[in-house]
Amino acid sequence: MLSKRGNHLPWISSVLLFFCGLAHADVKLPHIFGDHMVFQQGVDLPIWGWADPGEPVTVRLGHADPVSTTTDSKGCWRVHLAPALPGNPLQLIVKGKNEIVLEDVLVGEVWVGSGQSNMAWLVKKSDNAEHEVQAASHPKIRFFTVPREPSAVPRSDVDSSWEICDPNTVGDFSACAYFFGREIHKELGVPVGLINSSWGGTRIEPWTPPVGFEKILSLQEIHQQLIRADPTSDPYKKKLSSYIQEIETWLAEAKVALAQEKILSPVPEYPKDIVPLANHLDPTALYNGMIHPLIPFAIRGFIWYQGESNRLDGDLYTCKMQALIDGWRKVWEIKDLPFYYVQIAPFQYEQEDPGILPQFWTAQRNVLERVPHTGMVVVHDIGDLNDIHPTNKQEVGRRLALWALAQTYGMEDVVHSGPLYKGMKVENDAIRILFDHVGGGLASRDGQALSHFEILGIDEKYVPAQASIDGNTLLVRAQGVTSPVAVRFAWHKLAEPNLMNKEGLPASPFLALELE
Repeated sequence: MLSKRGNHLPWISSVLLFFCGLAHADVKLPHIFGDHMVFQQGVDLPIWGWADPGEPVTVRLGHADPVSTTTDSKGCWRVHLAPALPGNPLQLIVKGKNEIVLEDVLVGEVWVGSGQSNMAWLVKKSDNAEHEVQAASHPKIRFFTVPREPSAVPRSDVDSSWEICDPNTVGDFSACAYFFGREIHKELGVPVGLINSSWGGTRIEPWTPPVGFEKILSLQEIHQQLIRADPTSDPYKKKLSSYIQEIETWLAEAKVALAQEKILSPVPEYPKDIVPLANHLDPTALYNGMIHPLIPFAIRGFIWYQGESNRLDGDLYTCKMQALIDGWRKVWEIKDLPFYYVQIAPFQYEQEDPGILPQFWTAQRNVLERVPHTGMVVVHDIGDLNDIHPTNKQEVGRRLALWALAQTYGMEDVVHSGPLYKGMKVENDAIRILFDHVGGGLASRDGQALSHFEILGIDEKYVPAQASIDGNTLLVRAQGVTSPVAVRFAWHKLAEPNLMNKEGLPASPFLALELE
């Protein structure tokens, strides 16, 4: 049966949050609802759209009881369907004055993948691309790619559609998201819907909703910037009113100058702090254009691969990640949505100080302690020092899936993280390092001596150190250092250390310092 879906209004860049006040002849749905889509299993399902004001709308999924509502004065409507379970493909039927029938609708697990170029990286550019593309016949995995469109205001829709995973579609989809979803599909045996909303070269601030910046003290400058650029705010109105007065004064002077044939000064410049934040590098611009149209579509969680463009932020990036994660959870109104992310890989970054990247890795690591229901994938062992886009996205996706399988889906026997620094003890001329997530035990990836350890003595100089495995801990010492006070591991932008657990998951860099 062919879909009898109504024609969609295209997105309009000036649409405001939940603004629906356009004329509607037919009942309509945003593009996130379409043929071949996947609904999240086991949760209430928000369905929304537009129609004429006061129009009755009825929605039914499969053979479930229909749910009815009436559009409000602006032509908006929204219903919540009861939780559904995976099974045979369903129809979604929406009736108003017209009828929309969506075919081949599945129920399973839905995840949103976002970030910059390493999340956007395509399957057809990844390792073993030809084989991966030809082998990608997974009809119960579905893709939805959000177009790259920034916006100064929240949009209500995007122009895209769901696709079935097969050799004709998979090549142009996010590799990290696909390999993550493939693992989830294999382990759970349910349909998987993957939404890719990513853009190469972007910072984290454009992806963050305004509410994310509000309560984080170190990000108040951005919060105030958003207030000044908001046409509904008092600072915006005050600044614009002042500018209008300047323009009116200038116009009066211009008329005099014209009549008297005198030189006129240029027109006053429009205030920079009230210019719309519409560029893809501006705070909130990608949230407005590429995330907001998805809300409140039911999802299981997020995967995130970003940071190269923010690597100079140091510790501040922890706060920015907190703003992003808390912000997305607030706008979805689900406080514990899982968020799994990738620690960026080692890379040369030209002549940049070799210690900048380790500080950034630490900022990424600190998110695990600050923000609950998060998980971090370490990729130092599968990077490429000559390419900021390592092509082994299969393993990145698999490691992201390990976090989801263990933390979200409750598979207690899944080792999902490499060793993470837990604490230290000074023992004579050595420092004992304790770890979380040792799995089956600590190991060397290549069978060689553990690499990239340095120790700090009382002379405040780091020197190369030797690390030996002692049970689930390490003993680190350096020749000539009799009173060590600190250890650092993989503290260089090109570090590719060999410490891992026996499940093959690498340890994250760390700085261990004895606190007095």
